[in-house]
Amino acid sequence: MDAACIDYKDTGYFSQTVIDYLANVPELRSFYSYRPTMDGFAQLFNNKKVVADRALLVQVLQEQYFKKHESASPTQIELNAAEYIRQQIDLLGHNNTYTVTTGHQLNIFTGPLYFIYKIVTAIKLCRQLKESFPDKDFVPVYWMASEDHDFAEINYTNIGGKKVHWWYEASGATGRINPDTMRQAINQYKGVLGIDGHAEELGQMVETAYTKFDKLADATRYLVNAIFGRYGLVIIDADDHRLKQQFAPIIERDIIEQNSFKNISAVNEQLTKLGVHIQVNPREINFFYLKDQLRERLVFENERYSVMNTDISFTEEELKQEIKTSPERFSPNVVMRPLYQECILPNIAYIGGGAELVYWLELKSNFDHYGIDFPILILRNSGLVIKKETAAKINSMELSPVDIFKSADDIKSSWVQKHSNHDLTITEEWREIERVFEKIRLRAHKIDSTLEPSASAVQARLKHAMDNLQKKLVKAEKRNYQTRLEQIEHIKEDIFPKNSLQERNENFGLAYVKWGQLFIDELIRNFEPLDFKFTVLTE
Repeated sequence: MDAACIDYKDTGYFSQTVIDYLANVPELRSFYSYRPTMDGFAQLFNNKKVVADRALLVQVLQEQYFKKHESASPTQIELNAAEYIRQQIDLLGHNNTYTVTTGHQLNIFTGPLYFIYKIVTAIKLCRQLKESFPDKDFVPVYWMASEDHDFAEINYTNIGGKKVHWWYEASGATGRINPDTMRQAINQYKGVLGIDGHAEELGQMVETAYTKFDKLADATRYLVNAIFGRYGLVIIDADDHRLKQQFAPIIERDIIEQNSFKNISAVNEQLTKLGVHIQVNPREINFFYLKDQLRERLVFENERYSVMNTDISFTEEELKQEIKTSPERFSPNVVMRPLYQECILPNIAYIGGGAELVYWLELKSNFDHYGIDFPILILRNSGLVIKKETAAKINSMELSPVDIFKSADDIKSSWVQKHSNHDLTITEEWREIERVFEKIRLRAHKIDSTLEPSASAVQARLKHAMDNLQKKLVKAEKRNYQTRLEQIEHIKEDIFPKNSLQERNENFGLAYVKWGQLFIDELIRNFEPLDFKFTVLTE
């Protein structure tokens, strides 16, 4: 694939806060730790304090991988990847090994393309860090949001213009759901894949993932490992009693003292004054109570800690005992999950999308409160994959990578003005009119100074009329190029489904059918995590 890169601000799809963060705007500097540069990482290593229990982390990961994967017969490639993963997990026990983490929900069939892009960014950044800091090792980690309970956000995917849906009524943590009711969705997905190229290979992956495991978290681990295991990606399910035990002191303090609510609320006030759109608002208690088929908010009412929509409640002493004996029943919400992550991993960077990056900016003061290092925030790579047929249309229309991100009307207007045999602008004529009005204003001022504003008002009305006339000239000329301009509509529909970024809608499946593992290789080759450019990939 050929790659062209453009600035994120030129796409029109990223918030001003993200653009400001990448541009190192001074007003945001107090809301994060180190800059997302190699110099920033060098500074971090001079001060990094790892609080994770490395031996425990290695033990839990080994069990998650090599006990639960025995239910599915591995291929030779998977066996080779398994040995590599063993080595990667073992590395986490060494004091000079660090993780680069990304996280996402357990979307069926991996969901939209940006799920893939997040992981690729983590893998590529680890390779670049190893080149810059050869005395250290770096392991890319995918953190499964296995405790999330929003099933409606993960039970479908869009592929080839079709929505594949898992029809099921679910409750509780999504990672604990049994995927045994997915047969219809599996058949639909495989039907869209077809029989050409690498369809059979991917079809077998999803078939094994969703029929050989009794938990969605294990099914997701299998599928993601089948795609990314050979690149050294380690997948963690933090829904574990032992890992929660490590976090238990903070769980207890935060529920009783409500520190995260106080800290993050204060920061949100500061960010709001800077014009930042707040992504998440903290609650007084930022934990859910978790059991099979149950994940409900914990609230403090009438001097007791109660689980909403249940009869479960605790006194303060009972709550402390419950946290001590069953910490796995306390599930962090969106503002506490990052803190949990940084407590149990030797992590140095978090890779997320634009909205994620902004909500992480809300959290640093809470990390400082608990004495936990804040990771370097990396905006994941974004990509647009353009098929050969569409690329040919783009070339024939002489459109640049930046052009295709403009609205269809703007592209058409620019194209017509560039290719028309007529002069469709009246800029020079307007300059002449402005010179005339300058004389009129001067004359009016001499006669009566109060008349000058009236002359300016007439000029403004005429300017509006002239602008409308120019638009009509362009519109009339567009009709002369109607056939050519229809190409622009086809291009936009193909690469911006639902008038949104391709990566936010389309699943990776058809790209994998066409290119197989080469698709992942090409993403790794072309993505540059610390350049912070939008990558346009052309077949």
